[in-house]
Amino acid sequence: MKKAKIGLVCLVRKTFDFETAFKLYNERIKEVMKDETVEWFNYPSMVIDPLDAKNASDFFLTNKVDAIVVVSATFHLGHLALIINDQCRKPLLLWGFDELPYDGGKIRLNAVCGVNLNASNLYKGGNDSYIVHVGNEIDEDWVKAIKMKVAIENSNVGLVGYRADGFFNVGVDELHLYKEIGCLITHFELDELFTGEATEEEINKEKANVLEIFDTKKLNDFQITQVAKLVVLASKFVKNKQLDVLAIRCWPEFAKNYGVSPCAMMSILQSRGILLACEGDIEAAISMVAVRAAGENTPFMADLSQVNYKENFALLWHDGVAPCNLWNGLCNRSLETYFAGGKGVTADFVLKAGKMSILRIDTARGKTRIFYEEGEAVDMDKELSGTYAKVIFKHHIKDVIDEVVYTGVAHHVIMGYIQYEKAMRYLARIKGWEVLDVDSKKF
Repeated sequence: MKKAKIGLVCLVRKTFDFETAFKLYNERIKEVMKDETVEWFNYPSMVIDPLDAKNASDFFLTNKVDAIVVVSATFHLGHLALIINDQCRKPLLLWGFDELPYDGGKIRLNAVCGVNLNASNLYKGGNDSYIVHVGNEIDEDWVKAIKMKVAIENSNVGLVGYRADGFFNVGVDELHLYKEIGCLITHFELDELFTGEATEEEINKEKANVLEIFDTKKLNDFQITQVAKLVVLASKFVKNKQLDVLAIRCWPEFAKNYGVSPCAMMSILQSRGILLACEGDIEAAISMVAVRAAGENTPFMADLSQVNYKENFALLWHDGVAPCNLWNGLCNRSLETYFAGGKGVTADFVLKAGKMSILRIDTARGKTRIFYEEGEAVDMDKELSGTYAKVIFKHHIKDVIDEVVYTGVAHHVIMGYIQYEKAMRYLARIKGWEVLDVDSKKF
C-alpha cells in the first residue's frame, strides 16, 4: 500500500518573534517526522514573501506530495498560503502554534490570527477542503485522513466474477468511482482463481493450518483439502495480480463449480492481512482499504443483521468470513457446512469483545457518502452458525437502522476494532462527500 507523502512548510513574518517561532517549528516537526508510516517532505527555509511561497510550492511539486501542512508559526502575509494552494492543489492542514508568554507586553506569534487569515482567504477563494488545527502537536486525525485518502485513491482493486445475484445495491458505476476516488477496477473470471497452481506440498501445509485453527469434525477430507487448496490459490492470486483488495462473487458458482464456498479461506487469509470482500461488493472492498489505512489490521465485511430495539443491540453477522484471529478465545472455533446445500464450509465463531466501529463508502443517486458508527462488541454465547458480534452502538440501534435504510446504504459494512470518527469526517470534507449522520434522526 502506497505511503502518503506529506509536505511541511513554515510561514512567518519578521515583525513577530520569527526566529523563536522557526526554532519551535523545527523542534516540533522533528517529532512529527518520527512517524515512519508517512513520507515527510519538510521545506527547509522560512517562507516570508511570495517568492518564498513559490519556491516552496516547486519543492512540493517536485516531490509529488499528497497533502501539505501549512504552519502559521507567526502571523504572516496572506499571499503565502494562497500561492501554495494555487500551485499545488493538495489538501491543506492549517496549523497554528499556541501563543508564547508575552514579552514586555508584546504578542510574540499571533499564529492563530495567521490561521484565521489563511482559512478566510481559502474559503472565499473556493477551497472547502482545508482543515484547521491549533496546538503544539500535529493533528493526528488529519494525518490519518490523508492516509485513508491516499490508500483508496491508489488501491489496486480486483473483482473476481461479478456482484452476487440480485444484489443490485452493491453494483457500481466504475467511472463514477474513478472520478470520485481515483481507482480503477480490474476484472477477472472465477475460472482464473479456480484453475491456478497449487502443489501438493503447499496444500498439505495449509491443510495442517486449517486443522490447527478450526474444529473440522463436521467436514470430510475432500472439503478440508479444497479449503486448503483455495487458501493457496487465493493468496497466490492476490500476490501475482498485485492487488490491495479483492472482491469475490462467492455464490452460487463457488460451491457448484469448485466444491466449497470461499468463506473459510477468506477467514484464514484475512487473518494474515489480505483484504477480501464478499459477494462482489466493490465499495465494501474500497471501504476495507480505508479502514486498514485508519489503523485496523484486519477489517472485515459484515451485515447489520439481527436487531433488538427493546434491548438496544444488533448482531453484526456474516456467513463465516471474519478473520479467524478475531475469535473471542472462548467458544468452539469450527468449520460448518450448513450453507449452500452442505457445500458452504464457513467459519463459525463469536468475535472478541471490545470497542469497535463500522464504516461504508457508499454511492447512491450519483453521490458518494460515508456511513460511520461506533460502539462496543460485548460477550455472547455461540448460538448460531457464521461469524458474528453482539454490538451496542453509541446511538440507539433504531436510529442507526433508520439512518441506513432511509438513505439507501447497502447492506454490508466494514467492521474494525478501532474508532476514528474525526479522521472519517476530515476525509469526507477533503473529498467533498456527505457524512450520513445518525444524530440527524429520520423519525
